Amino acid sequence: MLIQVPLPNVTKSIRRQFERQLQAIQKDALRMGALVEQSCRFAHRALFKRDLSVVDTLATQDKQIDQLYRHIEVQCLQLIALQSPVANDLRLIGALIQLIRDLERIGDYAEDISEVAVKLFPYPVAAYMPEIEHMSELCQGMLALSLSALTQLDAQAGLQVKIEDDAVDDCYDRLYTVLAHQPVEHGSAEPLLLSMLVIRSLERMADHATNIGQRVAYIVTGQR
Repeated sequence: MLIQVPLPNVTKSIRRQFERQLQAIQKDALRMGALVEQSCRFAHRALFKRDLSVVDTLATQDKQIDQLYRHIEVQCLQLIALQSPVANDLRLIGALIQLIRDLERIGDYAEDISEVAVKLFPYPVAAYMPEIEHMSELCQGMLALSLSALTQLDAQAGLQVKIEDDAVDDCYDRLYTVLAHQPVEHGSAEPLLLSMLVIRSLERMADHATNIGQRVAYIVTGQR
């Protein structure tokens, strides 16, 4: 969905060209979102299903996400520089630039989690892992909701992501307390430290998903 802005001082052909370019950027942002969503699933599979076959695929995909991020950013800046967009268009383009940065960071955290999965693989599965898995599932749900909001330009769905974030924060607080009081087993604190990194990464992923939802609401309503 593209916000239509009547602009009588610009010829229709120029406006149509601008809209085509803007639609292409929006499609690229959604394609980037789909890749990031898949990366989160890969990270989840590596850590909780102990399937390390996806780790290299995720690393390769993260490079694709980074390339797409840079491409979209350049396209947005060129559109601003060459097309002199009006206020509503600038709102959309500016929000997209910030939004793809959130997506890129979520992709980075997914890759971090997959690297943790490799390091945790030699250790027995800890009793607290199912709750971390639940936290990961909540984060994936938030990302899916934020991307649905972006696809439909649905302000209400975008704002709903912030409400979902409360459950992730609660999981983080509980798990932090559990991990902080775990005894060191097998002569190494590494599993505890790595698990701390996982819940921190998940908490940050949820924050970025929240940002995406709020940026969508801003695109639609113009209100922060």
